[in-house]
Amino acid sequence: MFDAFIATLPQEWQGIAILVTWLIAWIPEAQSTFIGFIWSLGSGTGTLLSRILLLLPALLVVVAIWSTMLAAYTVPFRSGRREFLTALVMLWWEVGRSIWLYWVGFVRFFWMLIGWAWGLLKLTLSLFTKSIRYVFLTPFAFMDWLGRKYFKPGVPWFAFLLTILWCALESLIFTFALLPLVSEVFFDLSGVEARHVIAPILFFFLFAVITGSYAMVQALAEAMENKNYKQLIQLTIVEFAVMFFEVIFLYRELIDALTPWIASQTGVRLGFFSTLAFASIGWIGIRAMTWFFFARYGTPALIAVVARQTIGVEATPQERPQAPEPDWWRGPINALKAEHEWFRSSARELLELLSLPVLQLLACAVNCATTVIAARSAFKLPFTKLEEVMVQDALSKVLRVRREAYATGQTE
Repeated sequence: MFDAFIATLPQEWQGIAILVTWLIAWIPEAQSTFIGFIWSLGSGTGTLLSRILLLLPALLVVVAIWSTMLAAYTVPFRSGRREFLTALVMLWWEVGRSIWLYWVGFVRFFWMLIGWAWGLLKLTLSLFTKSIRYVFLTPFAFMDWLGRKYFKPGVPWFAFLLTILWCALESLIFTFALLPLVSEVFFDLSGVEARHVIAPILFFFLFAVITGSYAMVQALAEAMENKNYKQLIQLTIVEFAVMFFEVIFLYRELIDALTPWIASQTGVRLGFFSTLAFASIGWIGIRAMTWFFFARYGTPALIAVVARQTIGVEATPQERPQAPEPDWWRGPINALKAEHEWFRSSARELLELLSLPVLQLLACAVNCATTVIAARSAFKLPFTKLEEVMVQDALSKVLRVRREAYATGQTE
């Protein structure tokens, strides 16, 4: 590089130019050989690793060599030669220390990255196992919660279960009684035979109708107990409508099934009104027997469950305090919120471990230039945290100190 420049000079100046540049003339060829050797090391992943670990330190060494050789030209013209030469020696100490900390920083970064990945894996496995456990324990937790919320001591849970079972049994009986008629009507309308589809739908429909019938009886009983005559008259009319619907569509079918047996035993064939009378008496008898036996205790509990109201009695001093409910959902959410801060601090730590080694080399290269210019470093190395890098006026401070020192020397 310098040979081509010297060749352009006049013959009488070439000897002086060679003498002036002999301290730095060897650097371009040496740095090309040095950088080319590092660039050609390894293959595949080894090439990438060698370039990451060796290229930046090699460039820093080249910058330090250039700074040292250029600084040698300025030594005869400086006033504080001893301090300046000490700064050059300390500069090479900083170069070596920065390269070593660069390598150590990458080792720390990869080690921390492995630990962070292992922590994430453990957290993922922990969340997965807890999710599986919650899936299997949710039914039991629901039953425990249901028992403590709805079936406290003093609640007629046995009557409640009997009411549910009776409504289900009555729905099942009438499902089999009405299934041929409903299937025939459906076939006439659609032309499709679908008994297996109609049966469960009919069962749930009848279950809702029969439980609603008991709810209507409960409302009528409460109006009678409260002596609310206006509401009592209204509910009585509604109750007759309910009875008419169930007698016409449900109990009549049951009486029709018994008509052949009555005719064979007595010789009497029941007509329309006699069938309705027998069906009405059957409805009143069944409702009365079940109501006074268990439905008057189980129906309020059933209504409270549908309305999501707690069923219970006033606590007595002898009652033991209930255990706290298990926290099934809020606990994992709070744990995730707590982990958010850990992720933020870990991400910042990883950023520091990745950034500081590279920034340390760059800061050392800047120190090489400022040592040549102002005989002092711009950055105090090594960096221990990222905030130390965020110094916007480091160079201006160095130059300002240098100007003040020069002005003081001129004054003296």
